[in-house]
Amino acid sequence: MDRITNKENNNFLITERERSQLLAELHARLFWVGEKIPSFVEINGKKCKLHDLVWDLINKETISDDEKNQIEKYIAVLKEKERVDELELQTKEMTREEARKLFDETAGLLRAIMDLREIEDGTSKDNKKEFHEIFSAQRTEEIRRWLNFLKDAGKI
Repeated sequence: MDRITNKENNNFLITERERSQLLAELHARLFWVGEKIPSFVEINGKKCKLHDLVWDLINKETISDDEKNQIEKYIAVLKEKERVDELELQTKEMTREEARKLFDETAGLLRAIMDLREIEDGTSKDNKKEFHEIFSAQRTEEIRRWLNFLKDAGKI
């Protein structure tokens, strides 16, 4: 019997193959691209506004030494939560929907950890600056091409 149904809510339970695929995705290179940091995450019975926390830190001009120490603590707590979630994804009997939700949360935690590490070591500011420089240069070039097109078409 390949598919077993959960009698309580009539959803299919996740198969071992599907479970393996989800776990492999978590360990793939650049898995976190496009993943969203969860708005809230429950840690030790408390709800934490994870997305807001990361967003506020990303938008700070400078990060103090105290904030860097705090970031290290956030990373440690999130790593432990991610480890527990991944173990649950590996071992717990659950529906496909439950597994997908847990996968999304786990991937979001990993994304938050990556972002916090970049904030801590300062690479997020460098990446943001580089992105804006490239975007600005591309936009300027696009405007030049558009103006040349309009000139060639006799519109200006």
